[in-house]
Amino acid sequence: MNFDLSEDESMLKSVAERFVVDRYDHDRRHRYLAETNGFSADNWRHLGDLGLIATAFSAEAGGLGASPTDITVIFEALGRGLVVEPLLESAVLAGGLFERIAPTAVQAEWLEGLVTGTRRLAVAHREVAARHNPNRVETTATRVGDGWVIDGDKSIVPAGAGADAYIVSARMSGAPTSPDGVGFFLVPADADGLVIVPYRTIDGAVACALTLRGVTAVTPLGGDLGDLELAQARASLARCAEALGIMETLFAATLDYLRTRKQFGVAIGSFQALQHRMVAQYTAIEQSRSLLYLAVVTDPADQAAWLRSIAGTRAFMSDASVALGHEMIQLHGGMGVTDELVIGHGHKRLVMLSRYPDTADNALDTFAGIAA
Repeated sequence: MNFDLSEDESMLKSVAERFVVDRYDHDRRHRYLAETNGFSADNWRHLGDLGLIATAFSAEAGGLGASPTDITVIFEALGRGLVVEPLLESAVLAGGLFERIAPTAVQAEWLEGLVTGTRRLAVAHREVAARHNPNRVETTATRVGDGWVIDGDKSIVPAGAGADAYIVSARMSGAPTSPDGVGFFLVPADADGLVIVPYRTIDGAVACALTLRGVTAVTPLGGDLGDLELAQARASLARCAEALGIMETLFAATLDYLRTRKQFGVAIGSFQALQHRMVAQYTAIEQSRSLLYLAVVTDPADQAAWLRSIAGTRAFMSDASVALGHEMIQLHGGMGVTDELVIGHGHKRLVMLSRYPDTADNALDTFAGIAA
């Protein structure tokens, strides 16, 4: 099988790498994370100008219609740079779900801004009581006259701070754990009855919690939990590719450290025990890469096989990436967790990627065909 990149894929890879080179270093990343929404608004506009946001949308929607290979190439490059702009959460996940379920009239109002990056959405689905059950939705949507009223709470909305609107899941019928009876609604950030509480996640990004009480300024989008599952699967390709890029960066930084740090007059990288530990982590990176490639080449038309391959990749990489982060910290010693090194920052992002929206155990259950 030929794994060489096409000319278009190579170009997208170069664009993403150039963005990292031009816009990122350790100190600037600190400044971006410290901003109110956890990322640089100027960088977000630049991603729009480069067309990287547009890759998340189909050509019919005015985007670039990126293939799974395109997505993985872009996010592996962004992962290497530990980029903090929410291309994954706002474009791939929220944008992809919106394009999939929104009525034509609503798309006409929003798509141009979403594709260019002048407007941004966030998905509000997870609730405290749900824990690891993606079907549990207690937020309700009640029909009142010609409209809807939404009441409920959403505990984690990644990249939700500063979003223009939220795609909110709400139950229209059925028991809280039923996979049926759930639909999606577009709720503007300035809607009456909506309270937004931002907070920092482990990786320094800004998520938010939503409280909705008698919110009527909503637009029905349609869709169901199956649509969210497919959107999350596509986003998980990006998550795995980003994690692979971060793993490569942490490994390279640690390898350089082992080659330069000396004990007893020699580089500690010459110690066989440390060499063995690095070889084990190199193997984990290559296993992760192979599983990601398998997911990329699996035909999405065979939906069951496609979802299974992505779940299998997540199940392996969620554990392997966090284990690699632990090892790189240990090999650096105490300074591995300090803000002065990339190691701790990368590890925190790997923890976030490995735990949301599902854990390695949940992904493994999906891969094995075990119902949640």
